[in-house]
Amino acid sequence: MVVFYHARAALAGWMPAEALGVFGYGYLAVDLFFMLSGFVMWLNYGPKLRASGLAGAPDFWWRRVARIWPLHAAVLLALVGFVAVLLATGRDTAGYPLGELPLHLVLAQNWGFTDALSWNHPAWSISAEIGAYVLFPFLVLALRWENLPRAVLWALVGLLALALWAVFAALGASSLGEEISRLGLVRCVLQFAIGMALANLWRLGGGAWLPGLFGAIALAAWLAAGWGEALLVPLGFAGLLLALALSAGRLARLLGSRPLEWLGDVSYATYLIHFPLFVLAKIALADELGADEAARVSPLGFALYCAVLLGLSHLAYTRLEKPAQGLLRRWRPGRGRAAVPAE
Repeated sequence: MVVFYHARAALAGWMPAEALGVFGYGYLAVDLFFMLSGFVMWLNYGPKLRASGLAGAPDFWWRRVARIWPLHAAVLLALVGFVAVLLATGRDTAGYPLGELPLHLVLAQNWGFTDALSWNHPAWSISAEIGAYVLFPFLVLALRWENLPRAVLWALVGLLALALWAVFAALGASSLGEEISRLGLVRCVLQFAIGMALANLWRLGGGAWLPGLFGAIALAAWLAAGWGEALLVPLGFAGLLLALALSAGRLARLLGSRPLEWLGDVSYATYLIHFPLFVLAKIALADELGADEAARVSPLGFALYCAVLLGLSHLAYTRLEKPAQGLLRRWRPGRGRAAVPAE
């Protein structure tokens, strides 16, 4: 959805308007990602951090850096090479401010230090995720999440969504996609915490139909009213995510199939690579300019772009992400070879 969201303007010449309208909501997939991230982090690390306390935080932080930083650094290095070509040919480099490059290198570009997205735009959410990772051990220890009753966990989900809506409303933002440089970090952290609550609801078990119905109603209310995106969309996603996690039927088997599992494996690489690759694709494949001077890409050109993107994503995952992740996890500073194998 994020890929189609960023590509939609270039597809306007042939993509149906209804599809373009759906892709226009693709930015909301990032919100689902934030929730899913909190869900997965709790399942993988919550009990461990509960047992070790803050003494286990450095190991958690290092393992998360090992997971996300190597590929980010590689894509950023490729963009530096691209900017060097732009400079050598006298082209505009306003979207790649050199003074902000150190912030991007350490993934702090979305912590309130910049006013606009630059370099690899989608990496803003990875910067926000780093902020959530920093806070995660403290969030784990702040509450006995695993001992909270079901009603309290649902109330916590509602309060976190309400807090997100209140922050956006106070700053005059009606859409979750607005003011990313200013609101992206709080958008991530609050929905990450919702994901932590959902993981503990999942541990309690139960049927999938009730949270699924709740999620569907919340999203339908948002679409019907055209209001309350920062409140109703997180609540809708929360219900649907929990319903899917609890589901054991045909849909669950489909979502657990090998092709979709592979797409999940390579999705981080797809997310980081797709934006700069599409910049190159528009340069290479654009066949005309619209009235808005936006480059149009033909159906064949877009199919070629998607094929190259998935191929590069697979190579990045197998040849860069996994080897670098294993290497860094085995050699954490101050510890030497780690006793815990790479996941």
